Amino acid sequence: MEQLNNAFTLFLSLLVEAIPFLLLGVLLSSILMIFIDERWLMARMPKHPVLGAFAGSCIGFLLPVCECGNVPVARRLIMQGLPLPVAIGFLIAAPTVNPIVIWSTWIAFHDRPEIVVLRVVFTLLIATIIGCIFSTQTDLKPILQPAISLGTIRAQPKVSTGYSLLDGGDFMLGGAGEAPLKMTQDLLQPPTRSLRAKINLVLDNVMQELRELGGVLVLGSAVAAAIQTLTPRELIVSLGQGPILSIVVMMIIAGSISICSTVDAFFALSFAATFTSGSLLAFLVFGPMFDLKSIGLMLSIFKPKAIFYLFAIATQLTFLFTLFVNFHVS
Repeated sequence: MEQLNNAFTLFLSLLVEAIPFLLLGVLLSSILMIFIDERWLMARMPKHPVLGAFAGSCIGFLLPVCECGNVPVARRLIMQGLPLPVAIGFLIAAPTVNPIVIWSTWIAFHDRPEIVVLRVVFTLLIATIIGCIFSTQTDLKPILQPAISLGTIRAQPKVSTGYSLLDGGDFMLGGAGEAPLKMTQDLLQPPTRSLRAKINLVLDNVMQELRELGGVLVLGSAVAAAIQTLTPRELIVSLGQGPILSIVVMMIIAGSISICSTVDAFFALSFAATFTSGSLLAFLVFGPMFDLKSIGLMLSIFKPKAIFYLFAIATQLTFLFTLFVNFHVS
């Protein structure tokens, strides 16, 4: 009974911690959909895969969203027709490379500034590399969910027509060519759309995406709570002494407990006395990229095969970078 109570408490804490950032991400994505002209946005994104992936990775400096809020924003960017390396760079890096997370990491590790710097540097490198790798995929249908793939196809021809991002909206895309809920032809014409109508459309999209992503978030939080409650903390700590095994353990912890990137530095700080610097970085770098919650949310964008490749590449790069820290920096 005590374990059940602890699991339920942890489940609620994960939800309370994540929902505000999910709401922020959904709100930002809806504002992008209604108020940002895709022609303006796409014209300013680098076309080169390396520069595009790096630019996407750096967008997180301006958008303070964690690993829950970045998914709806990344989904919106993809549906705007933005190059895939840009969107993937943002998806991977934004939960770490933003002012709130950098500040919280500094507060936790102010006496070890190398942890703060390397967390940002490694995240940017990994996000840029993954974005470049996926830039070789010219046909997006095999990696994107059908509704998202449909949205990108619908959005692309409209870049030069003067229609808004609404035509490539990501909710209510169950049937090809269907208009989203409560959207009339009058609202689809930007020149005639009033500010009040735009605000109403933002609210409609926020509610629709919250219903879609919120269910996945609840499921991921429940699984994460169960894993954390059933795994003895003493066993985990005892595995953190070796330069290799400690990294593996901390990456598993990061993926399973699904703690928000805005506070994960304080969780890692509790292991600072017993775990290596590389393993702490592995936790701080890998966790915001892939955990049980974010993988579930990513299924709203990518097909499982694409998520597997994203996960595998991020895992290998994180392990190699942090292993270098253990052998050459610690």
